[in-house]
Amino acid sequence: MPRSSVRTLIAIGAAALALGGVATPAEAAPTATTTKYVPAPLVPLPQELDPSFYRPAPAKVAAAAPGEIIAARKITPANFGAVPINVDAWQLSFASTDTSGRAIPAVTTILKPRGAAANRPRKVISMQIAEDSTAGYCATSYAVQHLNAAPLLGQAVAPAELLIAQGFLHQGYAVVLPDHEGPNHAYAAGPLGARITLDSLRAAKSFAPSTITDASPIGMYGYSGGAIVTGHAAELKKSYAPELNIVGAAEGGVPADLGPVLNAAQNNVTSGLVLGAIAGLTREYGYFDRFLDRHLNPTGKALLALKGPLCVQYQAMTFPFLNNKGFIGWPGDPLKAPPVKRVLTETKMGTTRPDMPMYIWNSALDEIIPVGQVDTLVRDYCRTDGPSITYTRDHMSEHVIAEVSGAPRALLWLKDRLDGKTIEPKCTTRNELSMMTDASWWPTFSDVIGADLAALFGARLGNGK
Repeated sequence: MPRSSVRTLIAIGAAALALGGVATPAEAAPTATTTKYVPAPLVPLPQELDPSFYRPAPAKVAAAAPGEIIAARKITPANFGAVPINVDAWQLSFASTDTSGRAIPAVTTILKPRGAAANRPRKVISMQIAEDSTAGYCATSYAVQHLNAAPLLGQAVAPAELLIAQGFLHQGYAVVLPDHEGPNHAYAAGPLGARITLDSLRAAKSFAPSTITDASPIGMYGYSGGAIVTGHAAELKKSYAPELNIVGAAEGGVPADLGPVLNAAQNNVTSGLVLGAIAGLTREYGYFDRFLDRHLNPTGKALLALKGPLCVQYQAMTFPFLNNKGFIGWPGDPLKAPPVKRVLTETKMGTTRPDMPMYIWNSALDEIIPVGQVDTLVRDYCRTDGPSITYTRDHMSEHVIAEVSGAPRALLWLKDRLDGKTIEPKCTTRNELSMMTDASWWPTFSDVIGADLAALFGARLGNGK
């Protein structure tokens, strides 16, 4: 980590201790009625400086069921760490499991419009933000809080996607934001993030102040790194958390198969970002970590060590145009090495058709996420019967623009699912010059922008909805 970043983190911690100290976690609570919460520190602390909340005692985690709350605290969310958002917000520390079935601690953030939902169960969006980083101070839970330093330290994506979250809040929905990379910051480990996401919804549902109940319909949203988790959560839900009332999932820029994503990044501008994903996978898959330890050359090891403490902005900017596969000493294509094939197989989507309707979109010209592997995902899903799969390819965008052009349509699609509107169980693929030409796009986009601007001036989001 650059020395300036270390000094910044130390300064954050010192300021927080001076202004009120680290909050003592609430006692573990098995039911919604007994869960207590405490105020968070006045100046928020990243994971590295807040182990009492982010890393509770292993015995306490092991004794808790998946989704059981261990601690809770009230926070103040803010746009880019500077302007508080006028909603209620809490963070929950809870138990989850990794891909080997071992108990792990996890954290999620709940944002809720103030007041009760209008004569109906509270509707919910689980939004998996594209953290795309390998350090705790990059996590969503830190990046959405008032007076956080994440934007200055390279986490540019989470604050930007929080603007989309406010579009959901404006509809009156509660928004759940899991730290889906887990305690070891395993970027790109989709099956791990899926478990954490589903357990975070269990935790949110058992936390009475959230007003989320068993009757609450839930939608999921994720783009790019967030789509990795959203897609795996949609596939895993039926076997891992069948009791959750998830009525639809929307995902865009979908890294359904990390092999083509890695190949697309070879000697390309995105190679630094993808090398960060390789580092993230070693945090969850021990056999892959051992393989790289044996076969990665000294330059590759040095780059992984250098990138380990970085957030997404610096992950992407540091050493682009790398020959990532060239760092691995293996005869032929290293993607064919058994441990690499195994990790690519275990993180690939498409083995199970989700038991909920899906809305999927991707730029046909995406420079990071090749559209071909998304085409394959949709074909794999549609080989078996199941709920609706709606797939849109946008031909006038690239990776970043595709989220802006796709998010309003995703919001409308999710709104229909949360409102209980039925959708025919068939597969539909559309090719569009631009999703922005849809007549419904501009009013929805304007509504979200209006909500974001109103939030900057203290307006209550979702009031009365």
